[in-house]
Amino acid sequence: MYPAAFEYHAPTSVKDALKLLDKLDDAKLLAGGHSLIPMMKLRLAQPKHLIDLGKIKGLAGIKEEKGVFTVGAMTTHWEVESSKPIKAKVPVVSETAAVIGDPAVRNKGTIGGSLAHADPAADMPATAIALGFEFVCEGAKGKRTVKADDWFKGLMTTAVKDNEVLTTIRIPVSGPGSGACYMKFPHPASRFAIVGVCAAVTVDKSGVCKKVGVGVTGAGTKAVRAKGVEAALLNKKLDAATIEAAAQKAADGVDVQPDLQGSVEYKAHLCRVFARRALEAALKRAQG
Repeated sequence: MYPAAFEYHAPTSVKDALKLLDKLDDAKLLAGGHSLIPMMKLRLAQPKHLIDLGKIKGLAGIKEEKGVFTVGAMTTHWEVESSKPIKAKVPVVSETAAVIGDPAVRNKGTIGGSLAHADPAADMPATAIALGFEFVCEGAKGKRTVKADDWFKGLMTTAVKDNEVLTTIRIPVSGPGSGACYMKFPHPASRFAIVGVCAAVTVDKSGVCKKVGVGVTGAGTKAVRAKGVEAALLNKKLDAATIEAAAQKAADGVDVQPDLQGSVEYKAHLCRVFARRALEAALKRAQG
């Protein structure tokens, strides 16, 4: 199927992109295109204007400074997956990128495009929540930073405003005694997460959990923080029994939605299973 007619725009700066957003009615930003273009071809989205960010210099690339990775929103999943610095210091981010879609998607799709689109079954949102990503948006009045907990608002809805561009994602580097893991039960065709869980823990020398983040994707209308799991682990000595008990809370607070892939009960069960597996793997990594 072909998309409805639209006008194409290719600004060469963020400033020009913002001007177009301000003056054009019914405009959509195009990043990698692996989410928006299929929707347009199915006519689920019919924007009158398409603003391609691909020619804007400075929106792609990975830098590290003072314990934080700064990743340009137009950086492809493949670039994140293959980045040696990210693999060395926050490997779970590279590993999450590596299980997104297929090679064609990873070579063209972008981290910013995916996180701004916020598909409820996307992989990176769970990792963003668990690790505490920050999102830098730029508008006519300047830049603002949004924390991961405030980013995902609802079904394919984020905190980025209609007159803003997501320009940068900030990824903190965890300290000593830290480990993280993302695991998912993938749809066999699309590779989207039927349920995916990212767990990140920091433990002291005695094995007591001093910091924990758990993000869940796929089960509901948006990626969420598993607050019940985190509360059950913080300041506790992590062992198999503690992790098992905490994982039972993985579906608490999640707006689990039934679909063709499973019932509410089944997907809630997957939340618990993959929370336990991700936590066990994260702890193993934290302990070296």
